[in-house]
Amino acid sequence: MTPAQMNTPTPHSSTRHPLVTQQHIDSYRAHGAVLVKGLFADHVDDIAAGIAMNMQAPGPYAAENLKPGETGRFFDDYCNWQRIPQFEQVIRNSAVAEVGADLMGSQTVQLFHDHVLVKEPGTSKATPWHQDSPYYFVEGQQTVSFWCPVDPVDEATLRCVAGSHRWARPVLPTRWLSEDTFYADESEWMPVPDPDAERMDVLEWPMAPGDAVAFDFRVLHGARGNDSAIRRRAFSVRLVGDDARYVTRPGRTSPPFPGHGMTAGDRLRADWFPILLDRRDDKSNKGSQAGSDA
Repeated sequence: MTPAQMNTPTPHSSTRHPLVTQQHIDSYRAHGAVLVKGLFADHVDDIAAGIAMNMQAPGPYAAENLKPGETGRFFDDYCNWQRIPQFEQVIRNSAVAEVGADLMGSQTVQLFHDHVLVKEPGTSKATPWHQDSPYYFVEGQQTVSFWCPVDPVDEATLRCVAGSHRWARPVLPTRWLSEDTFYADESEWMPVPDPDAERMDVLEWPMAPGDAVAFDFRVLHGARGNDSAIRRRAFSVRLVGDDARYVTRPGRTSPPFPGHGMTAGDRLRADWFPILLDRRDDKSNKGSQAGSDA
């Protein structure tokens, strides 16, 4: 049985975090995205400091996403939690794992990766519409990303297409800068739609620093450019739950995690992708460490 064929998970209401209501859970299951106010409110300074460190010393996957002549700066980087202490502290000490477990209906929560996205003032470049799942080597119904700004956002906020996590076919992954396709065989994927032109139900929220949008890996999402006079710094944490399994893709995934050694159907290895929460034992597992090649 594949993860997609498994039954819809049941939320564990008895252990629900105070920030999560049944309405949050119902909206997440129906639409694939929901706003969680104040999830990282006590960690904004740490996130901002971590982003500054990340931009001063980018990692191997860092990218500048503007073509010559485009204004501003659009920086992104991922998989840096092991070398940036503030990121690890936020991931381990915030309520993100508990809230993620509630929304996914999962007893276990594993860290997949972190992601930083920064649009400086006057950046016209939009974040292209995409689903995260097709880029990844993991699939399942129990997945969640949390997108948190450390600056107030309105027009440059995250935008999610309601219900797109239930589409029959995944959206073709493309490279943000070159705009070419990510995998050679396009037959398994649907073309990237234009939700505004097609009048899809797009969810978006004005957000304060520390708020977070939670969304399923399969949700189509994007963001406008940043035409405001302030920076738009955002930090994402990607988590997986009980039914997430390693899958093969027709090319190099993003992130690639070279040398992971997993085969199709495996759970993600806990020494690379730490278990942040395990409600089967009614306690968090804080001792797992990732390998040096993650």
